[in-house]
Amino acid sequence: MARKKSCGGRGGKQSRCAAGEVDLHHMLFGHNTDVKVGETVYHVQTEDRGAPNALIDTTVYCRGRVLHRRTNNYLDLLPLDPDRENSVRKRIDEQHRGVTDEIRSGALHLVPPLPSQEKTPSKKSQPVTSVNGAPTPGLALELINAKNWLTGKRANLHVSVRKKENGEPVRGARVTSHIDGAADATEFTSQTGADGQARLEFDMPRLAGGEPALVIEAAQADARTQLRFQLKARPRVPTA
Repeated sequence: MARKKSCGGRGGKQSRCAAGEVDLHHMLFGHNTDVKVGETVYHVQTEDRGAPNALIDTTVYCRGRVLHRRTNNYLDLLPLDPDRENSVRKRIDEQHRGVTDEIRSGALHLVPPLPSQEKTPSKKSQPVTSVNGAPTPGLALELINAKNWLTGKRANLHVSVRKKENGEPVRGARVTSHIDGAADATEFTSQTGADGQARLEFDMPRLAGGEPALVIEAAQADARTQLRFQLKARPRVPTA
């Protein structure tokens, strides 16, 4: 999953935030999973609301409606440092897995809306409709490490988001990635820093066949763009 700069350091360096100070630029994690129960598909989204809020928020959607929300805080982990960021990541993973498992087992009782009650899905759950990687006006998206983003089964994406008209870095853009053709639909989420860059790290999922592809998307306000890289049977270097 993505790692961002923390106060006074990068990567494995120790954070030097003063006692009681909240790191506003720590990495943001998230998961998106579709869970099918019978003929009904539930979309489960878990997000880190950032250190200023210190909340882990899981929302369950069905046909555009919110059916369940679960929120827990991580105030006990503030101020954040690399070790505590790992603890936040584990809590996000556990909360997301817990909700999806409860849906599959029936422990979480959900009443899906009838088809006649369907509404337009919220913007968060709508797919991006860019075709063949063509960006919509406003944002330019680049995979900086396009030649070495995959090591073994571990993906490490280093992306840059800039304004298309002048090349300025875009701060606070939402960056997501998923693998088309994966056996389990999972989306990974991060957010760009002041330099317009973000990182997403994840284990490559098991592929279900077809023509798998790495999909990276960036969005801010109404501007959206997408990159798509077709994957070979044993992918090493993505090709557009």
